[in-house]
Amino acid sequence: MSRFLWICLGGAVGSGLRYLVSVFATNRLSDGFPYGTLIVNIAGCFVIALVMQAALQFAWSPTLRMALAVGVVGGFTTYSSFNYETMVLIANGASTAALSNVMLTLIGGVASGWLGLMAAKWAFGS
Repeated sequence: MSRFLWICLGGAVGSGLRYLVSVFATNRLSDGFPYGTLIVNIAGCFVIALVMQAALQFAWSPTLRMALAVGVVGGFTTYSSFNYETMVLIANGASTAALSNVMLTLIGGVASGWLGLMAAKWAFGS
């Protein structure tokens, strides 16, 4: 039960961070493109790779690893929002923006995940 509560707490933190990033992106960039979702998806790919590598390197407890990866990062990333916003762009006839969102998210996520893994290996050794 303790692990479950830590994951829930982490999810609350991640969700709050996701909201703050979305507000920032809407205020600073534009509300015509889902920049907030794009940012959290790419950042989430980086952070989860970094966390998982650190957990392996330092033999973190399963509870800590899950609280961070499933809780915080899971609450932070927004693939369901990504899907919905892409569908709205398509429904509104903005197929180029929808395709851009898909491609930037996928390519950026893979690249960011790789960078997170490399950053963890560099910072923590391997």
